[in-house]
Amino acid sequence: MNDPIPNPLRKGAPSLADVAEPMAPGTKPHHMSDPWDIGETLCSLADNGDAISIYPTGGEDVIMARILSVDDDLPQFVLELNEGATLPPGGATFVSWVQSAKLQFTINGEWQAYPERPNVYLTNFPSHCLVLERRESTRLETPLGVYYLAAFVLEGRPYELQLYDFSAGGIGMRAHPRDTVGLYVGRKLSRVRLELGPDKVMIADLEIRLSRTFRSFLLGEQVQIGCRFLNLTQAMQDELKVLLDNMGSGRKVR
Repeated sequence: MNDPIPNPLRKGAPSLADVAEPMAPGTKPHHMSDPWDIGETLCSLADNGDAISIYPTGGEDVIMARILSVDDDLPQFVLELNEGATLPPGGATFVSWVQSAKLQFTINGEWQAYPERPNVYLTNFPSHCLVLERRESTRLETPLGVYYLAAFVLEGRPYELQLYDFSAGGIGMRAHPRDTVGLYVGRKLSRVRLELGPDKVMIADLEIRLSRTFRSFLLGEQVQIGCRFLNLTQAMQDELKVLLDNMGSGRKVR
């Protein structure tokens, strides 16, 4: 295995004050099983250095960790435990917070320690994750058969990217790498035209918060661009909430 490349901007080692408890019985999380979505979520945890609480099967003590890196091409990620900690044989449940949603997944002991770094492990993506939303508006996939677009001009160059999901807080876009040149994390996009279905257009300012390359069997190499809304007026927030409520009626959220 190659040595993982650390993220210099991540937070410090998590402490027991960062513990996330497993989901209580009776809660009603939704399932996230698309590798694309799982990869995006793990990238977000890695970028922020967010704490992950690990509960080994049959164990009593929680192990604190964070994600060191996520592979750009393979459904794998590198997990860094706090110094001195190791993963025992067998499976484990992983729990973390992603903004206001609780994330939980299980890995059945399919991990591999790095030589001379017993607290660093390479493992595959989980087959699915449980997501328990706490935000007012959940994140929605764009409807199948309807091509949602984000169009804008940056430094004289026109861009047109496909929307694949959106929420009251932001949107997710994707395109071929050649169509995302210049779109890097932290960049602000002004007056983006969002085509959100038949006869529905919004103009909004955005900030890029995530950019990740992903390989799809159907689409080939793609770049995911995650953005948050900036400077939404109350009228625009109300308009977006109505749109999301209408779309969410009877539809799957993730």
